[in-house]
Amino acid sequence: MVTLADVARRAGVSPSTVSYVLSGKRAISAPTRERVERSIRELGYHPDLRARALASRRSDILALMVPLRTDLYLPVMMEISLAVATAARAHGYDVLLLTGEEGPAGVRRVADGVRADGVVLMDVQLDDARLPPLRDLGLPAVLIGLPAEPAGLNCVDLDFTAAGSLCVDHLARLGHRELAVLGEAPAVYERGTGFAERTLAGIRERAGAAGMRLLHRPCQGGYPEVAHTLDRILDERPGTTAFVLQNEHAVEPLLSLLRQRGRAVPEDVSVVAVCPDQVAEHAPVPLTSVSLPAEGLGRLAVERLVTQLADAPGGGWARDGVLLLPPVLTVRDSSGPAPAPGPPH
Repeated sequence: MVTLADVARRAGVSPSTVSYVLSGKRAISAPTRERVERSIRELGYHPDLRARALASRRSDILALMVPLRTDLYLPVMMEISLAVATAARAHGYDVLLLTGEEGPAGVRRVADGVRADGVVLMDVQLDDARLPPLRDLGLPAVLIGLPAEPAGLNCVDLDFTAAGSLCVDHLARLGHRELAVLGEAPAVYERGTGFAERTLAGIRERAGAAGMRLLHRPCQGGYPEVAHTLDRILDERPGTTAFVLQNEHAVEPLLSLLRQRGRAVPEDVSVVAVCPDQVAEHAPVPLTSVSLPAEGLGRLAVERLVTQLADAPGGGWARDGVLLLPPVLTVRDSSGPAPAPGPPH
């Protein structure tokens, strides 16, 4: 097995000079660097990455905690995850993917030894049990999401409160006054998932300011569940003329069921969604929607974490604040003026 000392002897330099060439920690003259690099190639030397990590207390690994829950839209989660992995690789980091619902135990496992230099957290809850051990351990971290108390945290997210408000503003300008929200699965709200709660808060605040009547119903995304929820809404509020949809699984069932019940979109009922562009564009009726910037969130999270690691090479909790991306609403075929009052369906 070729050692660093073998490379040094062949290049006619000291082992420390070879180490400096590999680490870049000191300036080495061009001729000396060329001799060392040529010796490395000729001998086929491969540095012991584990030993280097132990010496520097860095592993060049970032952990990504992304619990894969069936009640969330997994394509979005995986798109963010892929963006994290791609951006991390561009900065010279590999990604350790943790998909289980490990909570605080997972954070402690990430911080153990040299397993990861920092962590990106997804599926952030308002009262997230992973945050206290992160603070206690001083593990550099960025959250893709926003807890109830973000002070001192490094967070990136879409401004979901503003996204909910934007949906309501659009419908209010079109004259709608009876609004129903077809929300995420009940378990998402029971966990206090941040994006769902903040979207709903924005919808409620703006609907109240606009004098709109609002009905919110959590919903699983399957066809039978959407049918049951839609029938409840129309029984309770037969005059409903607008829906805000925040459940990607429910897009096709809702549009199909509205058509079956004789409610044309957008002539009788307008539908606005918070969802990925590809879901909105390929729906049976292209949806007016606020897009989810999945790729951008993953990339920004890595950039902030890499900056944090560079600024604090010894580790530590960075207080870089909250970055919320402004929502953008794209008008498509699913929203139109509120219909004139008439006999209920």
